[in-house]
Amino acid sequence: MDSRPRLFLTTAFLCGVLLTLGFKDFYPDLERRFRRRRAPVNSLAGAGLDPRAQIELEDHTTGDHRDGSIDVEVAEGIEACVGNSPLFRIKSLSEETGCEILAKAEFLNGAGGSPKDRVALNMIKTAEEQGLMTPHSGDTIYEGTVGSTGISLATICRARGYLAHICMPSDQATEKSDLLLKLGAIVDRVPPAPIIDPMHFVNRARNLAADHTADPSRPGRGYFADQFENPANWQAHFEGTGPEIYQKCGKKLDAFVAGAGTGGTIAGVARFLKPHLPGLNIILADPQGSGLFNRIKYGVMFDNLEKEGTRRRSQVDTAVEGIGINRVTANLEAGRELIDDAIKVSDEEALAMARWLAEKDGIFVGSSSSVNCVAAVRFARQIGPGHRIVTILCDSGTRHLSKFWAQAGNVGGRTDSKLYDIIGP
Repeated sequence: MDSRPRLFLTTAFLCGVLLTLGFKDFYPDLERRFRRRRAPVNSLAGAGLDPRAQIELEDHTTGDHRDGSIDVEVAEGIEACVGNSPLFRIKSLSEETGCEILAKAEFLNGAGGSPKDRVALNMIKTAEEQGLMTPHSGDTIYEGTVGSTGISLATICRARGYLAHICMPSDQATEKSDLLLKLGAIVDRVPPAPIIDPMHFVNRARNLAADHTADPSRPGRGYFADQFENPANWQAHFEGTGPEIYQKCGKKLDAFVAGAGTGGTIAGVARFLKPHLPGLNIILADPQGSGLFNRIKYGVMFDNLEKEGTRRRSQVDTAVEGIGINRVTANLEAGRELIDDAIKVSDEEALAMARWLAEKDGIFVGSSSSVNCVAAVRFARQIGPGHRIVTILCDSGTRHLSKFWAQAGNVGGRTDSKLYDIIGP
Protein backbone atom coordinates (compact mmCIF):
# COMPACT_ATOMS: atom_id res chain seq x y z
CA MET A 1 0.00 0.00 0.00
CA ASP A 2 1.22 3.47 -0.87
CA SER A 3 2.69 5.18 2.23
CA ARG A 4 1.38 8.62 1.29
CA PRO A 5 -2.25 8.13 2.49
CA ARG A 6 -0.91 6.86 5.79
CA LEU A 7 1.28 9.97 6.07
CA PHE A 8 -1.70 12.19 5.32
CA LEU A 9 -3.88 10.44 7.93
CA THR A 10 -1.16 10.63 10.53
CA THR A 11 -0.54 14.33 9.82
CA ALA A 12 -4.28 15.13 9.94
CA PHE A 13 -4.65 13.29 13.25
CA LEU A 14 -1.76 15.20 14.83
CA CYS A 15 -3.12 18.53 13.55
CA GLY A 16 -6.52 17.72 15.04
CA VAL A 17 -4.96 16.95 18.41
CA LEU A 18 -2.94 20.17 18.39
CA LEU A 19 -5.94 22.25 17.30
CA THR A 20 -8.10 20.76 20.06
CA LEU A 21 -5.49 21.48 22.71
CA GLY A 22 -4.98 25.03 21.46
CA PHE A 23 -8.72 25.77 21.32
CA LYS A 24 -9.15 24.43 24.86
CA ASP A 25 -6.71 27.07 26.11
CA PHE A 26 -8.04 29.81 23.85
CA TYR A 27 -11.79 29.24 24.36
CA PRO A 28 -12.09 30.60 27.95
CA ASP A 29 -10.42 33.85 26.88
CA LEU A 30 -12.74 34.04 23.85
CA GLU A 31 -15.75 33.45 26.08
CA ARG A 32 -14.62 36.15 28.53
CA ARG A 33 -14.23 38.65 25.69
CA PHE A 34 -17.71 37.79 24.40
CA ARG A 35 -19.26 38.21 27.86
CA ARG A 36 -17.39 41.47 28.42
CA ARG A 37 -18.79 42.91 25.17
CA ARG A 38 -22.34 42.05 26.22
CA ALA A 39 -22.07 42.98 29.91
CA PRO A 40 -22.19 46.81 29.61
CA VAL A 41 -25.44 46.66 27.65
CA ASN A 42 -27.04 44.36 30.21
CA SER A 43 -25.75 46.48 33.13
CA LEU A 44 -27.05 49.69 31.63
CA ALA A 45 -30.44 48.20 30.91
CA GLY A 46 -30.61 46.78 34.43
CA ALA A 47 -29.86 50.20 35.85
CA GLY A 48 -32.71 51.77 33.92
CA LEU A 49 -30.36 53.63 31.57
CA ASP A 50 -30.43 53.85 27.79
CA PRO A 51 -27.92 51.30 26.45
CA ARG A 52 -27.43 53.52 23.39
CA ALA A 53 -26.41 56.50 25.49
CA GLN A 54 -22.85 57.68 25.15
CA ILE A 55 -20.72 56.97 28.21
CA GLU A 56 -17.90 59.30 29.14
CA LEU A 57 -15.04 57.77 31.09
CA GLU A 58 -12.82 60.00 33.22
CA ASP A 59 -9.17 59.10 33.75
CA HIS A 60 -8.12 60.07 37.28
CA THR A 61 -4.72 58.41 37.02
CA THR A 62 -1.63 60.55 36.81
CA GLY A 63 0.95 58.03 35.72
CA ASP A 64 1.91 54.36 35.37
CA HIS A 65 4.90 52.68 36.97
CA ARG A 66 6.99 49.72 35.85
CA ASP A 67 5.80 47.66 38.81
CA GLY A 68 2.20 47.98 37.58
CA SER A 69 1.08 50.53 40.17
CA ILE A 70 -0.50 53.85 39.17
CA ASP A 71 -0.72 57.29 40.71
CA VAL A 72 -4.24 58.43 41.61
CA GLU A 73 -5.70 61.64 42.95
CA VAL A 74 -6.36 61.16 46.67
CA ALA A 75 -8.67 63.63 48.43
CA GLU A 76 -6.96 65.74 51.08
CA GLY A 77 -8.85 65.84 54.36
CA ILE A 78 -12.54 65.93 55.20
CA GLU A 79 -12.84 69.30 53.43
CA ALA A 80 -12.52 67.45 50.12
CA CYS A 81 -15.82 65.71 50.89
CA VAL A 82 -17.73 69.01 50.75
CA GLY A 83 -19.73 69.74 47.61
CA ASN A 84 -20.72 67.86 44.46
CA SER A 85 -23.68 66.27 46.25
CA PRO A 86 -25.97 63.99 44.19
CA LEU A 87 -29.06 65.25 42.38
CA PHE A 88 -31.83 62.66 42.28
CA ARG A 89 -35.47 62.35 41.30
CA ILE A 90 -37.99 62.14 44.14
CA LYS A 91 -40.09 59.40 42.61
CA SER A 92 -43.31 59.79 44.56
CA LEU A 93 -43.61 63.57 44.15
CA SER A 94 -42.68 63.40 40.47
CA GLU A 95 -45.31 60.75 39.78
CA GLU A 96 -47.99 62.61 41.73
CA THR A 97 -47.41 65.98 40.04
CA GLY A 98 -46.35 65.05 36.52
CA CYS A 99 -43.30 67.28 36.97
CA GLU A 100 -39.77 66.06 37.43
CA ILE A 101 -39.01 67.06 41.02
CA LEU A 102 -35.30 66.70 41.69
CA ALA A 103 -33.55 66.95 45.05
CA LYS A 104 -30.02 68.18 45.68
CA ALA A 105 -28.92 65.82 48.45
CA GLU A 106 -27.02 68.36 50.53
CA PHE A 107 -27.39 66.16 53.62
CA LEU A 108 -24.67 64.01 52.03
CA ASN A 109 -21.98 66.67 52.36
CA GLY A 110 -19.16 64.88 54.13
CA ALA A 111 -18.19 67.20 56.98
CA GLY A 112 -21.27 68.40 58.86
CA GLY A 113 -23.91 66.79 56.66
CA SER A 114 -25.69 69.90 55.36
CA PRO A 115 -25.31 72.74 52.84
CA LYS A 116 -23.68 74.70 55.65
CA ASP A 117 -20.52 72.68 55.00
CA ARG A 118 -20.00 74.79 51.90
CA VAL A 119 -20.58 78.00 53.82
CA ALA A 120 -18.37 77.10 56.77
CA LEU A 121 -15.48 76.05 54.55
CA ASN A 122 -15.72 79.16 52.39
CA MET A 123 -15.96 81.52 55.38
CA ILE A 124 -12.86 79.94 56.94
CA LYS A 125 -10.87 80.00 53.70
CA THR A 126 -11.83 83.62 53.07
CA ALA A 127 -10.78 84.64 56.60
CA GLU A 128 -7.46 82.85 56.15
CA GLU A 129 -6.85 84.64 52.84
CA GLN A 130 -7.59 87.96 54.53
CA GLY A 131 -5.13 87.20 57.33
CA LEU A 132 -7.86 87.14 59.98
CA MET A 133 -7.08 83.60 61.14
CA THR A 134 -4.01 81.37 61.35
CA PRO A 135 -4.22 77.59 61.80
CA HIS A 136 -2.90 76.06 65.04
CA SER A 137 -2.43 79.49 66.65
CA GLY A 138 -5.23 79.29 69.20
CA ASP A 139 -7.63 81.26 66.99
CA THR A 140 -11.27 80.51 67.79
CA ILE A 141 -14.30 80.91 65.54
CA TYR A 142 -17.45 82.25 67.18
CA GLU A 143 -20.84 81.89 65.55
CA GLY A 144 -24.52 82.27 66.33
CA THR A 145 -26.51 79.46 64.73
CA VAL A 146 -29.59 77.31 65.20
CA GLY A 147 -27.40 74.26 64.71
CA SER A 148 -26.31 73.21 61.21
CA THR A 149 -23.76 75.97 60.59
CA GLY A 150 -22.31 75.33 64.03
CA ILE A 151 -21.92 71.61 63.31
CA SER A 152 -20.21 72.33 59.99
CA LEU A 153 -17.93 74.91 61.60
CA ALA A 154 -17.03 72.64 64.51
CA THR A 155 -16.07 69.85 62.10
CA ILE A 156 -14.06 71.95 59.67
CA CYS A 157 -12.44 73.96 62.47
CA ARG A 158 -10.96 70.77 63.88
CA ALA A 159 -9.80 69.73 60.42
CA ARG A 160 -8.03 73.04 59.82
CA GLY A 161 -6.53 73.74 63.25
CA TYR A 162 -9.08 76.00 64.96
CA LEU A 163 -11.49 75.88 67.89
CA ALA A 164 -15.21 76.62 67.69
CA HIS A 165 -17.47 78.44 70.14
CA ILE A 166 -21.14 78.15 69.18
CA CYS A 167 -24.06 80.19 70.53
CA MET A 168 -27.54 78.84 69.81
CA PRO A 169 -31.12 79.33 71.02
CA SER A 170 -32.04 77.03 73.89
CA ASP A 171 -35.26 75.92 72.18
CA GLN A 172 -33.47 74.08 69.36
CA ALA A 173 -33.30 70.29 69.21
CA THR A 174 -30.91 69.02 71.88
CA GLU A 175 -29.23 66.51 69.56
CA LYS A 176 -27.62 69.45 67.75
CA SER A 177 -25.93 70.83 70.84
CA ASP A 178 -25.02 67.30 71.95
CA LEU A 179 -23.28 66.71 68.61
CA LEU A 180 -21.45 70.02 68.88
CA LEU A 181 -20.06 69.00 72.26
CA LYS A 182 -18.89 65.66 70.84
CA LEU A 183 -17.07 67.59 68.11
CA GLY A 184 -15.16 69.57 70.72
CA ALA A 185 -16.99 72.88 70.40
CA ILE A 186 -17.92 75.12 73.31
CA VAL A 187 -21.70 75.54 73.30
CA ASP A 188 -23.77 78.36 74.77
CA ARG A 189 -27.52 77.67 74.75
CA VAL A 190 -29.13 81.07 75.30
CA PRO A 191 -32.82 81.95 75.72
CA PRO A 192 -34.52 83.04 72.45
CA ALA A 193 -34.50 86.83 72.21
CA PRO A 194 -35.10 89.60 69.64
CA ILE A 195 -32.13 90.60 67.49
CA ILE A 196 -31.89 93.95 69.32
CA ASP A 197 -31.17 92.12 72.60
CA PRO A 198 -27.44 91.80 73.44
CA MET A 199 -28.15 88.23 74.55
CA HIS A 200 -29.58 87.22 71.17
CA PHE A 201 -27.49 84.23 70.10
CA VAL A 202 -25.90 86.10 67.17
CA ASN A 203 -25.06 89.18 69.26
CA ARG A 204 -23.58 87.04 72.01
CA ALA A 205 -21.26 85.30 69.54
CA ARG A 206 -20.15 88.65 68.13
CA ASN A 207 -19.40 90.04 71.61
CA LEU A 208 -17.53 86.93 72.73
CA ALA A 209 -15.29 87.10 69.65
CA ALA A 210 -14.46 90.74 70.36
CA ASP A 211 -13.72 89.96 74.02
CA HIS A 212 -11.39 87.12 73.02
CA THR A 213 -9.38 89.32 70.64
CA ALA A 214 -9.11 92.10 73.21
CA ASP A 215 -7.87 89.81 75.99
CA PRO A 216 -4.03 89.63 75.91
CA SER A 217 -4.03 86.69 78.31
CA ARG A 218 -5.84 84.41 75.86
CA PRO A 219 -4.03 82.68 73.01
CA GLY A 220 -5.00 83.51 69.45
CA ARG A 221 -7.80 85.73 68.22
CA GLY A 222 -11.57 85.54 68.19
CA TYR A 223 -13.17 85.54 64.75
CA PHE A 224 -16.92 86.14 64.39
CA ALA A 225 -18.03 84.17 61.31
CA ASP A 226 -21.24 86.21 60.89
CA GLN A 227 -23.03 83.81 58.55
CA PHE A 228 -26.09 86.06 58.18
CA GLU A 229 -24.11 89.01 56.79
CA ASN A 230 -20.87 87.44 55.52
CA PRO A 231 -20.84 87.45 51.67
CA ALA A 232 -18.71 84.30 51.71
CA ASN A 233 -22.03 82.56 52.49
CA TRP A 234 -23.88 83.27 49.23
CA GLN A 235 -20.61 83.12 47.28
CA ALA A 236 -20.16 79.48 48.36
CA HIS A 237 -23.43 78.61 46.62
CA PHE A 238 -22.70 80.85 43.64
CA GLU A 239 -19.41 79.02 43.11
CA GLY A 240 -20.57 75.52 44.04
CA THR A 241 -24.25 74.65 44.43
CA GLY A 242 -25.49 76.71 41.48
CA PRO A 243 -23.00 75.38 38.90
CA GLU A 244 -23.53 71.82 40.12
CA ILE A 245 -27.30 72.07 39.64
CA TYR A 246 -26.83 73.62 36.20
CA GLN A 247 -24.52 70.84 35.03
CA LYS A 248 -26.37 67.93 36.64
CA CYS A 249 -29.64 69.12 35.09
CA GLY A 250 -28.06 69.20 31.65
CA LYS A 251 -28.62 72.97 31.65
CA LYS A 252 -32.40 72.40 31.52
CA LEU A 253 -34.41 73.62 34.51
CA ASP A 254 -37.72 75.41 35.04
CA ALA A 255 -37.69 76.26 38.75
CA PHE A 256 -35.51 76.28 41.84
CA VAL A 257 -37.29 76.10 45.21
CA ALA A 258 -35.58 76.70 48.56
CA GLY A 259 -36.16 78.16 51.99
CA ALA A 260 -34.07 80.89 53.57
CA GLY A 261 -32.54 81.32 57.00
CA THR A 262 -29.50 83.40 56.25
CA GLY A 263 -30.64 83.55 52.62
CA GLY A 264 -27.26 82.47 51.29
CA THR A 265 -28.42 79.34 49.43
CA ILE A 266 -31.28 80.86 47.46
CA ALA A 267 -29.37 84.07 46.74
CA GLY A 268 -26.17 82.36 45.59
CA VAL A 269 -27.94 79.77 43.45
CA ALA A 270 -30.21 82.42 41.92
CA ARG A 271 -27.29 84.68 41.09
CA PHE A 272 -25.61 81.86 39.19
CA LEU A 273 -28.62 80.30 37.46
CA LYS A 274 -30.62 83.33 36.37
CA PRO A 275 -28.07 84.69 33.86
CA HIS A 276 -27.79 81.20 32.31
CA LEU A 277 -31.54 80.49 32.41
CA PRO A 278 -33.43 83.81 32.16
CA GLY A 279 -36.82 82.07 32.21
CA LEU A 280 -36.07 80.21 35.42
CA ASN A 281 -38.47 80.63 38.36
CA ILE A 282 -36.81 81.17 41.74
CA ILE A 283 -39.31 80.30 44.49
CA LEU A 284 -38.88 80.96 48.22
CA ALA A 285 -40.30 78.29 50.56
CA ASP A 286 -41.21 79.95 53.86
CA PRO A 287 -42.46 78.32 57.08
CA GLN A 288 -45.22 79.76 59.21
CA GLY A 289 -44.13 82.51 61.56
CA SER A 290 -41.49 83.83 59.15
CA GLY A 291 -41.84 87.25 57.56
CA LEU A 292 -39.97 86.46 54.34
CA PHE A 293 -43.12 85.43 52.45
CA ASN A 294 -44.54 88.94 52.84
CA ARG A 295 -41.14 90.47 52.16
CA ILE A 296 -41.00 88.80 48.74
CA LYS A 297 -44.71 89.14 47.88
CA TYR A 298 -45.46 92.61 49.21
CA GLY A 299 -42.18 94.21 50.24
CA VAL A 300 -42.97 94.20 53.98
CA MET A 301 -41.57 92.04 56.79
CA PHE A 302 -44.55 90.76 58.77
CA ASP A 303 -46.39 87.54 59.53
CA ASN A 304 -49.87 87.10 61.01
CA LEU A 305 -48.36 85.08 63.86
CA GLU A 306 -46.43 88.21 64.84
CA LYS A 307 -49.65 89.97 65.87
CA GLU A 308 -49.88 91.04 69.50
CA GLY A 309 -51.21 88.22 71.68
CA THR A 310 -50.67 85.46 69.11
CA ARG A 311 -46.97 84.74 69.39
CA ARG A 312 -45.85 81.70 71.39
CA ARG A 313 -42.09 81.97 70.84
CA SER A 314 -39.58 84.81 70.84
CA GLN A 315 -38.06 84.04 67.46
CA VAL A 316 -40.03 82.46 64.59
CA ASP A 317 -43.27 80.76 65.62
CA THR A 318 -42.88 77.37 63.92
CA ALA A 319 -41.80 73.80 64.56
CA VAL A 320 -39.39 74.17 61.64
CA GLU A 321 -35.70 74.81 62.33
CA GLY A 322 -33.06 76.26 60.03
CA ILE A 323 -35.19 78.45 57.77
CA GLY A 324 -37.52 81.37 58.38
CA ILE A 325 -36.56 84.75 59.80
CA ASN A 326 -38.13 88.10 60.62
CA ARG A 327 -35.37 90.44 59.61
CA VAL A 328 -33.50 91.37 56.45
CA THR A 329 -30.01 89.87 56.00
CA ALA A 330 -27.25 90.93 53.64
CA ASN A 331 -27.11 87.43 52.16
CA LEU A 332 -30.79 87.37 51.24
CA GLU A 333 -30.60 90.92 49.86
CA ALA A 334 -27.76 89.77 47.58
CA GLY A 335 -30.32 87.84 45.54
CA ARG A 336 -33.74 89.06 46.68
CA GLU A 337 -34.57 90.83 43.43
CA LEU A 338 -34.04 87.54 41.57
CA ILE A 339 -36.71 85.71 43.62
CA ASP A 340 -39.91 85.48 41.59
CA ASP A 341 -42.41 84.26 44.17
CA ALA A 342 -42.85 82.85 47.66
CA ILE A 343 -44.94 79.98 49.04
CA LYS A 344 -46.04 79.78 52.68
CA VAL A 345 -45.95 76.33 54.32
CA SER A 346 -47.71 75.45 57.58
CA ASP A 347 -46.25 73.25 60.30
CA GLU A 348 -48.95 70.65 59.64
CA GLU A 349 -47.97 70.44 55.97
CA ALA A 350 -44.26 70.17 56.82
CA LEU A 351 -44.87 67.40 59.37
CA ALA A 352 -47.07 65.46 56.97
CA MET A 353 -44.56 65.82 54.11
CA ALA A 354 -41.78 64.46 56.35
CA ARG A 355 -43.87 61.35 57.01
CA TRP A 356 -44.77 61.08 53.29
CA LEU A 357 -41.14 61.13 52.16
CA ALA A 358 -40.21 58.44 54.67
CA GLU A 359 -43.24 56.31 53.78
CA LYS A 360 -43.11 56.59 50.00
CA ASP A 361 -39.43 57.12 49.19
CA GLY A 362 -37.42 56.04 52.22
CA ILE A 363 -36.13 59.60 52.54
CA PHE A 364 -35.63 60.64 56.16
CA VAL A 365 -34.97 64.36 56.35
CA GLY A 366 -35.45 67.32 58.67
CA SER A 367 -37.97 70.11 58.87
CA SER A 368 -36.53 72.59 56.36
CA SER A 369 -36.30 69.87 53.69
CA SER A 370 -39.96 69.06 54.25
CA VAL A 371 -40.92 72.71 53.79
CA ASN A 372 -38.94 72.80 50.54
CA CYS A 373 -40.75 69.73 49.22
CA VAL A 374 -44.21 71.09 50.08
CA ALA A 375 -43.40 74.29 48.20
CA ALA A 376 -42.00 72.32 45.25
CA VAL A 377 -45.25 70.35 44.97
CA ARG A 378 -47.33 73.51 45.23
CA PHE A 379 -45.36 75.17 42.46
CA ALA A 380 -45.47 72.01 40.33
CA ARG A 381 -49.28 72.11 40.49
CA GLN A 382 -49.21 75.79 39.62
CA ILE A 383 -46.90 75.48 36.62
CA GLY A 384 -48.38 72.20 35.35
CA PRO A 385 -46.96 68.82 34.26
CA GLY A 386 -43.86 68.40 32.16
CA HIS A 387 -41.53 70.79 33.98
CA ARG A 388 -38.33 70.24 35.91
CA ILE A 389 -38.07 71.58 39.46
CA VAL A 390 -35.05 71.37 41.77
CA THR A 391 -35.15 71.74 45.54
CA ILE A 392 -32.76 71.17 48.45
CA LEU A 393 -32.75 68.36 51.01
CA CYS A 394 -30.79 70.07 53.77
CA ASP A 395 -30.11 67.64 56.59
CA SER A 396 -31.01 64.27 58.03
CA GLY A 397 -34.04 63.70 60.22
CA THR A 398 -31.70 62.30 62.88
CA ARG A 399 -31.01 65.91 63.96
CA HIS A 400 -34.69 66.52 64.54
CA LEU A 401 -35.77 63.46 66.54
CA SER A 402 -36.45 65.21 69.84
CA LYS A 403 -38.52 68.03 68.39
CA PHE A 404 -39.81 68.04 64.81
CA TRP A 405 -39.98 64.27 64.38
CA ALA A 406 -41.39 63.90 67.89
CA GLN A 407 -44.37 65.91 66.60
CA ALA A 408 -44.42 64.12 63.24
CA GLY A 409 -44.68 60.74 64.95
CA ASN A 410 -43.81 57.32 63.59
CA VAL A 411 -44.61 56.29 60.05
CA GLY A 412 -45.37 52.78 61.28
CA GLY A 413 -46.64 50.37 58.66
CA ARG A 414 -48.56 52.94 56.63
CA THR A 415 -48.45 52.75 52.86
CA ASP A 416 -51.74 54.45 51.98
CA SER A 417 -51.08 58.16 52.55
CA LYS A 418 -52.48 60.52 49.92
CA LEU A 419 -50.76 63.71 48.80
CA TYR A 420 -54.16 65.35 48.65
CA ASP A 421 -54.46 64.91 52.43
CA ILE A 422 -51.13 66.69 52.97
CA ILE A 423 -51.40 69.69 50.69
CA GLY A 424 -55.00 69.69 49.51
CA PRO A 425 -56.21 70.10 45.93
